[in-house]
Amino acid sequence: MTRALVIGGGPAGLMAAETLADAGVTVTLADKMPSLGRKFLMAGKSGLNITKTEDESTFLAAYLPRTEQLAHAISDFGPDAVQDWALGLGQSIFTGSTGRVFPEVMKASPLLRAWLQRLVAKGVTFHTRWNWQGWDKESAALFATPAGPIRHQTDITILALGGASWARLGSDGAWSSLISGTTPFQPANVGFRRRWSEHMTRFIGHPVKGIALTAGDLKSRGEIVLSAEGLEGGGIYEVSRVLREGAPLQIDLLPDLETEKLLRRWAGKRAKETTGHFLKSTLRLPAIKVALFQEVFQTLVSQDVPAFLKALPLSHDGPREMDQAISTAGGVRFDALDDNLMLNERPGVFCAGEMLDWEAPTGGYLITGSLATGKAAALGALNWNRQTNP
Repeated sequence: MTRALVIGGGPAGLMAAETLADAGVTVTLADKMPSLGRKFLMAGKSGLNITKTEDESTFLAAYLPRTEQLAHAISDFGPDAVQDWALGLGQSIFTGSTGRVFPEVMKASPLLRAWLQRLVAKGVTFHTRWNWQGWDKESAALFATPAGPIRHQTDITILALGGASWARLGSDGAWSSLISGTTPFQPANVGFRRRWSEHMTRFIGHPVKGIALTAGDLKSRGEIVLSAEGLEGGGIYEVSRVLREGAPLQIDLLPDLETEKLLRRWAGKRAKETTGHFLKSTLRLPAIKVALFQEVFQTLVSQDVPAFLKALPLSHDGPREMDQAISTAGGVRFDALDDNLMLNERPGVFCAGEMLDWEAPTGGYLITGSLATGKAAALGALNWNRQTNP
């Protein structure tokens, strides 16, 4: 009987383990933490967004610039399959107004608990506190464990070791020193640093809603949160990739007001009326938007108020530290893998999840991508094993 080892107990590793077990493979899953799915549980603390319902091309575009590499995996296990997976674990789900899908309980713990119970019923064996150390000369996996060093020989190995954020939950990226063909990690879905002036302190911790963000070729209608460190929130996360690469950020404070209508209202402004009064009384901007506009506008040479209301240039001092990011870019390059997600340098070893060099914004894309690549790596391993051992 074929033996498989899955290293990593997050969504990608658990999906790989289940796919292999369903194919009759004997599966051992090892994780260095005291319990499984720790980052998955943390992601569910603010409401577990498992996927998003939208047309396939729009959904796949969230994975740029790795859409081509991930297209097959996500087409095979996309939003519909993710919803079926959750329902199959006894979790009722609902779809929000933006298409985001959540378990009705809004937490990850019932889903994870049901999943682990199902995997045990399918014969998967779990080992926690097994810290992977690489391979020996016979290609057996080596682990440091509380009981001492362990050598584990297997036919198939799937690595699902995560990225390099939230190290305290297990994703520290230390494995990258054991594998060649990797791209250095960078923070993704991360806040950006900015120093606020004194008059902005009363807005710290408050969201700025009803805006549109533009950075490079990316746009977002998500909200941002003004934090003591700078900018946070789903809106900034959606454009974090190009901001990290140096694209300037612009904010439309009135995305639902056409420019022509704005110009007409500005033309009707009384000569003695202050800009602040006009923003509050005529445009009815909330105080936080007025403050944000004034914070930036006072530093600009041009005094074209309407233009900057529609495209306020908001500077920043770069992304926050990687361990404060929700996820990371970088990891195992796709050119270091074959079509089965197997490492070119090590036959029989496959990679899945966030340890692969891809990124996506929050909103269900991260979990869907992890689940999809976990399944794809397992199917790739089964395909390789059939060809190698007919």
